[in-house]
Amino acid sequence: MRLLHTSDWHLGRAFHRVNMLGAQAGFIGHLVETVRAHAVDAVVVSGDVYDRAVPPLAAVELFDDALHRLADLGVPTVMISGNHDSARRLGVGAGLIDRAGIHLRTDPAGCGTPVVLTDAHGDVAFYGLPYLEPALVKAEFGVEKAGHEAVLAAAMDRVRADLATRARGTRSVVLAHAFVTGGEQSDSERDITVGGVAAVPSGVFDGVDYVALGHLHGCQTLTERVRYSGSPLPYSFSEHRHRKSMWLVDLDATGAVTAERVDCPVPRALARLRGTLAELLADPELTPHEDAWVEATLTDPVRPDEPMARLTERFPHTLSLVFDPERAPEEAGVSYARRLADRSDQEIAEDFVAHVRGAGPDAHEQGVLRDAFDAVRADDTVREVAR
Repeated sequence: MRLLHTSDWHLGRAFHRVNMLGAQAGFIGHLVETVRAHAVDAVVVSGDVYDRAVPPLAAVELFDDALHRLADLGVPTVMISGNHDSARRLGVGAGLIDRAGIHLRTDPAGCGTPVVLTDAHGDVAFYGLPYLEPALVKAEFGVEKAGHEAVLAAAMDRVRADLATRARGTRSVVLAHAFVTGGEQSDSERDITVGGVAAVPSGVFDGVDYVALGHLHGCQTLTERVRYSGSPLPYSFSEHRHRKSMWLVDLDATGAVTAERVDCPVPRALARLRGTLAELLADPELTPHEDAWVEATLTDPVRPDEPMARLTERFPHTLSLVFDPERAPEEAGVSYARRLADRSDQEIAEDFVAHVRGAGPDAHEQGVLRDAFDAVRADDTVREVAR
């Protein structure tokens, strides 16, 4: 059976204020053509179909168009909700849509109930594990401590229990939206840390033939059977080295996996440039980036006049301007924004405690802070889903 594995469409999301809807529509067209050209038997979409719980109408219309085009091809599609989606909204009408061969899996209670497709070698069971927010699903899975590994392990126990009841030789595919250990992050994924831990070990998914992961935006192979497709489009400059693609996966009669990447259309290249304004404006080696989306980091010791206007004369698609002046050591004063860069909420809070009283929090106090952040994040998720 040939699968096309994709995820993290983030329909409705912009890139530094640039409307990406046209590029997203281009990707959907490319997806449909790939399904047709490569004789794909099933499409799997591993979450974050939308960028937010209440997507704009244009994004909903694009999703609707994608469903119709996939249904018209007669190729089954299995989708799960991600941490950016509203599972309840995405799942509306799932029963009816199911009849058209579009299988939406957004209810955690259904983790152990697969979509079963058949090829010449027998059945392939597709198990959809939507994003499992630990605070919201721990009761469903009967786990005492709300954590990603605990709820995913419980969900996978249901998968393996169901698989054990099926005919010998039944192959299996799991769709999951999670941060798995060994995956490389970018700046455009929403933090899903709980209890100080975001990642789960890939061993949680043992016992199935292929795991189609979503959440991380870089295409990655964790093991031959566990892969991220990554997002089809860039959503932050940290992705400037990404090769955006989908996985074309073949499952043979024994469940052995072979996979190749299918590149996605590139709406515009990304470039991260660094130097003084004069250097960026004059360096001939930067000519290939003149038509790229640019993030420029200026190292001038004194902020130059009208830097954005001057940069856009050469790089008309400059979207981000960062100042990182190179000063003598005695002049170096780290700005507040720079001190906070790449630091988690927990680390910022611990630094504040240390600044105020001269000593950082002890282990108990760290736990109190962690629980507080987890509670706020879970409450935000509940409010977003309830809207």
